[in-house]
Amino acid sequence: MTPRPASAAADAVESAVRFADTDLASEPFFLMARASSLGSSAANRRLAELDLKVRSYSVLSLACSGQAPTQRELSQFLALDPSQIVAIVDELEARGAVDRQPDPRDRRSKIIVPTAAGRRLYERARGVVQDATAESLAALDAGQRRELHRLLSKVAL
Repeated sequence: MTPRPASAAADAVESAVRFADTDLASEPFFLMARASSLGSSAANRRLAELDLKVRSYSVLSLACSGQAPTQRELSQFLALDPSQIVAIVDELEARGAVDRQPDPRDRRSKIIVPTAAGRRLYERARGVVQDATAESLAALDAGQRRELHRLLSKVAL
């Protein structure tokens, strides 16, 4: 009898090898979803030290982008339900990382803007996410990472 791997990471590798030649593993959207899940897990583990998750990091990143996103725009771009965005913005606002301000284009809407503390948190979190990305894409060389980014941008943007 083959001994069971001792860790979740080893289990994941074992299942990846076992199912690599299945029909499902030939589906690009399944592979993108699996890669996203693995990358998000790596990022969430690292972001935990800052008391953030990938979703809250994503909202904070867009708030710091200079684009002054509304909650509706955040919902649309991140493909999250508006109620999820409200909860994330509430959490970031309670931490003093973002503020809701009237949208100068439409006073009925609110834009999400970072505070000074939010910008500092974002800079720290960005480094953490970059490290998680490097970990997740370690099997690719620099050219392959650029090509992956180019192709994913074409599909997702």
